Amino acid sequence: MPPQMDLAPPERDGGALKVVSWNLLRRIGATVRDVIDLIRTERPDLLLMQEATVDIDTLPTLIGGHYARSPLPGRIHGLACWSPWPYHRPPLTCTLPAGTLIRRVAQIVECRSLVVANVHLSHGQLLNRRQLRRVVQILPQQAAILGDFNQVGPALIRHFHDVGPRAPTHRMADMLPIRLDRCLVRGLTCLERHVIENYASDHRPISVLLRPSGGRAYR
Repeated sequence: MPPQMDLAPPERDGGALKVVSWNLLRRIGATVRDVIDLIRTERPDLLLMQEATVDIDTLPTLIGGHYARSPLPGRIHGLACWSPWPYHRPPLTCTLPAGTLIRRVAQIVECRSLVVANVHLSHGQLLNRRQLRRVVQILPQQAAILGDFNQVGPALIRHFHDVGPRAPTHRMADMLPIRLDRCLVRGLTCLERHVIENYASDHRPISVLLRPSGGRAYR
């Protein structure tokens, strides 16, 4: 089924696809209406969400499209994805190495020509890198990882390149701006990248335009 006309992404050269990622901040941050406004403004081929609650489950009822949510075990929130395009198969939920308080999962999405892992990693710097390495093990050679990495410093994942925007995406304790929301790719080229000025959550969304490698990368 084609996307609804008012949400259809524009035609892009070389099969490039636009992916947007946003941590919604559970029940006190972005609402489903904020998410709809973002979709209408950005026209993504794929929207990835972190800290999505059951309130976001109304999204396909309100605007159509294809939606799936992967709750974190024992939590009110989890990972979610939306696209105007059908997925090749239902998004998969993969269990990650657990921390002492929160059990984490990754959501693996196959949308058009992209395989993307949607992640919300733990705060511990050793643990979130272990979780990232687990995600890498289940991805094909050509893939992207987006979401809230909760990482300080480089990810240091072999063969993957950090192509996301370099601007801060989160303000810690309303004081220190930091870049927590990232995009790593393998076998893909990033043509455009930017942070979206939206303050409905404590995280700002990021947007990347990706296509199979072979063209000129965004610098």
